[in-house]
Amino acid sequence: MSLYEDIVSGKEKLSLVGLGYVGMPIAVAFAKKINVVGFDLNAAKIDLYKSGIDPTNEVGNDVIKNTKVDFTADPTRLKEAKFHIVAVPTPVNDDHTPDLTPVEGASRILGQNLTKGSIVVFESTVYPGVTEDICVPILEKESGLKCGVDFKIGYSPERINPGDKVHRLETITKIVSGMDEETLDEVAKVYELVVEAGVYRAESIKVAEAAKVIENSQRDINIAFMNELSIIFNKMGIDTKSVLEAAGTKWNFLPFRPGLVGGHCIGVDPYYLTYKAEELGYHSQIILSGRRINDDMGKYVAENLVKNLIKADIPVKSAKVAILGFTFKENCPDTRNTKIIDIYNELKEYGITAVVTDDNADAAEAKRLYGIEFTPMAEIKDCDAVILAVAHESYKTLTMKDMNALYADNGKTKVLTDLKGILDKKEYQDAGYIYWRL
Repeated sequence: MSLYEDIVSGKEKLSLVGLGYVGMPIAVAFAKKINVVGFDLNAAKIDLYKSGIDPTNEVGNDVIKNTKVDFTADPTRLKEAKFHIVAVPTPVNDDHTPDLTPVEGASRILGQNLTKGSIVVFESTVYPGVTEDICVPILEKESGLKCGVDFKIGYSPERINPGDKVHRLETITKIVSGMDEETLDEVAKVYELVVEAGVYRAESIKVAEAAKVIENSQRDINIAFMNELSIIFNKMGIDTKSVLEAAGTKWNFLPFRPGLVGGHCIGVDPYYLTYKAEELGYHSQIILSGRRINDDMGKYVAENLVKNLIKADIPVKSAKVAILGFTFKENCPDTRNTKIIDIYNELKEYGITAVVTDDNADAAEAKRLYGIEFTPMAEIKDCDAVILAVAHESYKTLTMKDMNALYADNGKTKVLTDLKGILDKKEYQDAGYIYWRL
C-alpha cells in the first residue's frame, strides 16, 4: 500500500508543524478526513485550542471545539505521523535579509522525530533552494536518515489569506511538488483530500518555491505603483480613488488600490527573492523600488496628517490623534508586522499623542510586540484628528455622529484621515471636515 492509502485507511497519521494562521486551518481541514496530529511549540496556544478557543479567528471557536485534531506541544508525538506538513513563518531581519530561524528550528525538531518512510512537505514561503539546500541537510543530520532513501520531501506553498472567508484552503488551487514523480503523486493525492479547487503539479520543488515568492512580489509592486500614483495625485490636488474608479471602467485595468503593506507575505516575500538574486550577482531594480515606496507609506501618511493639522490651525506638538485599527489588514486579529506602527511612531516624533483602538486586534500581542495598550473606542474623546487606519467591517458602519464624538468640541476644524476611503468623502467635506485619503 502507498502512504496515501495508509493515511486514508487510518493506518498512518498526518502531522502539522506550526499551528498559526496558516497551519491551524490546514490541520482542521485534514482532520475532517484523516487522523491529524497538530503540533506547536507554543504550549499556551495549544491550551487555547484544546479549550475550544481560536485565537486567530480563522475558523472560529465552534469549529475548534468540534475538530478532531490531536493538539500537542510535545514534539515526540510527531513520531506517530508519516506525512508531515511544515507551516511556520519565514520573516525577515531588520536588515531585510531572510530569517530562516523558524523553518530551521522546525526542521530540527521534525528531524529528531522523523521515522523511515515519511514524506515531509514544507509550506513556508522561501526563496528557491531553501527546501533542498537548507532544510534537507538539517532533517538528515537530526534523524540520521537519508533523503531519497529513508524519507522524501515536497513543497506546497501556502495560499491562505488571513481574514478572508472566501479564498480558503479548500477553494484555492494548490501548487504541489515533490523530489521525484512518486513523491509528487503521493503529495498531490493527500492534498486532493481537502482542496476542492484541485492541485497544480509543479515540475520541481524550486519551481513551486519560485511561484510562491513571485505571487506576493507581483502584488507588492502593483500596490507600490498605486501608492506612487497617490503621492503624485495628492500633489496635483486630485482624489486618487476617483481616478482609479474612472480608470477601472476599462476591461483590463487591474483593480489595485493604494495602502499600507504589512503582514507576513506581501511586505516580506519580495526580500527573499531579491536576497537570492543578490547572492547570484543581480541587484533587483523594480522589486526593491516597490519595496522602498511601500515601506515609506506610514511616514507619508503621518506627514500629511501634520500638514492638515497646520491647515486647521491646530498646534501640532500638543495634538491628540485617535488611530482606529492596528492590525496589518482588515477583519483579522494579527498585529505582527503591521505598518500602522510606522504612523504611530512618526506621530510621536512630532510630539503628537496618539491613542489606539482596535476591538478586532490581539491586544496582548500588541502590548508584547509594540508596548501599545489599546483604548476602548467608547473612551476616546477630545481628539484633534482621527486616522481611520484599517477597513474593519465594524468601522464601515460608523456614522458621522460616531465620528464627531471622538473630537474635541473647541470650534476647530475636524481633521480626518480615511486611509482606505471607506467613508463618504463628500459627506464629510460638506460637514466641514478636512478629509484626506490615499
